[in-house]
Formats: sequence, C-alpha cells, structure tokens
Amino acid sequence: MNKKSLQVKIGSLLLRNPVIGASGTFGYGTEYMKFISLERIGGFVTKGLSLEPRTGNPGPRIVETPAGLINSIGLENIGLDAFIADVLPSLRGVRTAIIVNVFGTSVDEYVELAHRLNRIARVDGIELNISCPNVKAGGAEFGKDPLVVESITRRVREVTGKPLIVKLSPMVTSIIETARAAQAGGADAVSIANTYPAIAIDIRSKRPFLGAKTGGLSGPAIKAITMKLVYDVCGSIDIPIIGVGGVSTAADILEYALAGATAVQVGTANFINPAITEKLANELAGSLGSSGIKTFSSIIGAAKKSR
Repeated sequence: MNKKSLQVKIGSLLLRNPVIGASGTFGYGTEYMKFISLERIGGFVTKGLSLEPRTGNPGPRIVETPAGLINSIGLENIGLDAFIADVLPSLRGVRTAIIVNVFGTSVDEYVELAHRLNRIARVDGIELNISCPNVKAGGAEFGKDPLVVESITRRVREVTGKPLIVKLSPMVTSIIETARAAQAGGADAVSIANTYPAIAIDIRSKRPFLGAKTGGLSGPAIKAITMKLVYDVCGSIDIPIIGVGGVSTAADILEYALAGATAVQVGTANFINPAITEKLANELAGSLGSSGIKTFSSIIGAAKKSR
C-alpha cells in the first residue's frame, strides 16, 4: 500500500494515517518516544490541560474491570505554562500532529486556553473536553446541553483558526443533537466519545476501589456501545468523526471506519502495550491490502450507506 492510501483529513489537518494516541492515556507525547516513533502514527492528543496546574483526585485512581479500565485521575495536569515551556520544546522536531486537549470550569477559561494555543505554531489542533463540570452553571456538564455545546464551540472558534475538535459526552439524551451543535458552532470534527460513568466495589472492604468512588470506564467493554454512537451520528453532520473507545486491533479501526469514523483514538490499549499505536498503523496498511481496499477513506461510513 502507498502512503496516501492511509491519509485522512481532519479539517485542514492532513494525517498520514488514522491512528491517534488518545488524550489522558498518551501523556504529553514525550512519554512514548522511547517506545514508538511518533512520526509513524497520525498524531496524538495530549493529556487535558487547564490554565493552572491541577493535582487531581485522591488515590487509588485506576482499577481494572473485565474487558475494561475505570479511571478517576481528576484531570491532573501540569498547566498550560509548563506545557509550553517544558514539553513543547522536546516535540518541536517531531513530524506528527500534536492536538492539545483543553478543559476549563468556565467558558472564559476555554477561550483563554484556545487563544494562547493559537499563537503556537507547533500546536496543530485543539480538542475541547466539554465533559467536565461547569462551576458557573451549578455543576452541570457543558457537553449535556446542545445550546451550550454550540455556544462554547463558537466562542472558541472566534479565537483560533486551528483545527478544532469537540470531544462529546456519551451520556446525553441525543448525541446527534450535540454533534450537530458542535458543527453549528464551528467545529472541524467531533470525538465520540468520552468515558462512561462506572464504579468498582471491593467486597472485602465493602467500599469503592477508587479514592473518588466513581470514575470513567474505557477499553474493549465500551467499543460496541461507542461504535453505535458513531454509527448514529454518521450522516447527520458534515464534519469528520473521530472514534474513541476500545480500539486495540486493526480490525477495530476498520469497524469504526465502516461505522463512520474518519480516524480513531487509541487509549486504554496503550497501558497494555505502549507500542500499540505504531503497531496498529503498520498492521492497518496490511489489513487494507488483504481486504482489497484501495484507500482507508473510501470505506468511511460504508456500513451506514449500505442500508
């Protein structure tokens, strides 16, 4: 297969292949440089960044479940200033897409983060994590109200020309409506989806395993559910969908593409094999060839179109 057979576009961003390291599990990118060549994958999304450093939740923060993982990190991060000063210089010469995930407790914080990142040439895109508490709105999540999704996306769009991705919550009345709202606000793509609320309880202590009691479920356990969300949204919006949830094989990537995803993010699988993203990128080319598929982009949404 030639290199162009795997290329996909997210807004103005051309990725060499549809394999992206997922936010939260891929650190700031530098952590994986000793395991893979970042230039062999489409790109990666950084750990969520806030304006100020954040300590996160009390431990334990991670617990394994059958076919999945529950995490309750609490959005711990080094803050935007430290990322710009200490991390980005190490990535300056790396030829892969760097997408920065950002979150805030108010719309103004999202806007400020995007405004500052817009001035940094090495940042190739911004992903909005809108599945976190909106303190000014009484603790409701930004991502649950389509009107708020459209508003926050539009406010951020006004301050950045970089490719803008909105990461949607799966826990909504209609993910089609929130996806349409993100598009109406000016998003170049949507990531479907964030983790699912979950809990694991220790029968010995009779208490939840996690320090924060509950967390977000990820891994193979959520793949079929998330793929259904991708399938539902496919055809309802005109911007690309990035599938996020349970990707660990090249076949998973092809399935997500058939459901409507232009690219995928690989998350929990990184904890099992830190070289999995490069492995999947290599295997994907072979999978296309053996399936008689000329280009990855040609199968996007094919399962929906076949109806």
